[in-house]
Amino acid sequence: MLQLTPQPMRIVDCYDDGQDAKHFTFEPLGFVYDKPIQAGQFFMLSVPGVGQAPFTYTSLPNKKGRFFALIRKVGKLTDALFKFKPGTVLGYNGPFGQGWPLAELINKEVLIVAGGCGLAPLAATIDYLIDAGQAQTTTLIYGAGDAHSQVLQQERAHWKAKILTHETLLLGNQIKNLGTPSEHIAQVLSDNDRQPHIVLTCGPEAMMKSVVETCMGFAINSNQIWLSLEKRMGCVLGQCGRCYLGDELVCKQGPTYSYDKLLELENKTSQFQPHSGLFSY
Repeated sequence: MLQLTPQPMRIVDCYDDGQDAKHFTFEPLGFVYDKPIQAGQFFMLSVPGVGQAPFTYTSLPNKKGRFFALIRKVGKLTDALFKFKPGTVLGYNGPFGQGWPLAELINKEVLIVAGGCGLAPLAATIDYLIDAGQAQTTTLIYGAGDAHSQVLQQERAHWKAKILTHETLLLGNQIKNLGTPSEHIAQVLSDNDRQPHIVLTCGPEAMMKSVVETCMGFAINSNQIWLSLEKRMGCVLGQCGRCYLGDELVCKQGPTYSYDKLLELENKTSQFQPHSGLFSY
């Protein structure tokens, strides 16, 4: 049964982590999660007197129930949230949605491609792969507009010591690393002789489209390329209609999808909205 009444969640810590972004640590107050939380799922955070909005779990809860969330300032709710101090009590509902296909990643060569704050929905999966002994078969390509826009500073420093990591910037003085993540995929794979079995990507939809096209050029099947459409969501009840894709709701059946499934949904969408493809907005 869907829990509609928010449960109390306390801000334990928060700090700046990228341009207009903060790294929050939350913990439950007086309740325990009623079901396991999967990497790639999201939760609803309620700010009293302002509203609620969905955010991804940047880390999975520890034994105390604490977890991280990277939140970018984008509107009224986050403007209010960024003014709060540790100790502030907010409302929580979750988890919601479908996570990444973690079982399919074991004993596979995994390529993770993220852009900007799109790294946050992938962070818990990277930690999972490292903890599962898959560090040697995991490659991360992460892009941002410039050095100030890069997020998850502490997590990235930890990952760089564990997995093959390549970072790109659209602007900056690191000439060899300029460009979008998709522009560096071929170079990274050839330089390190890594042919991925499965690809996970999250970021601006134009970037994800380019990643898909590049990876399919490497003969990676569409059912082995996974994307997150978490930015499309408005609610978790399937009532606002903002996240309809074909005959599915991203907040219910997503936000993670294999690309072959998205092609199927895109075809259904175009039957009703001829000019609204998957990557059209």
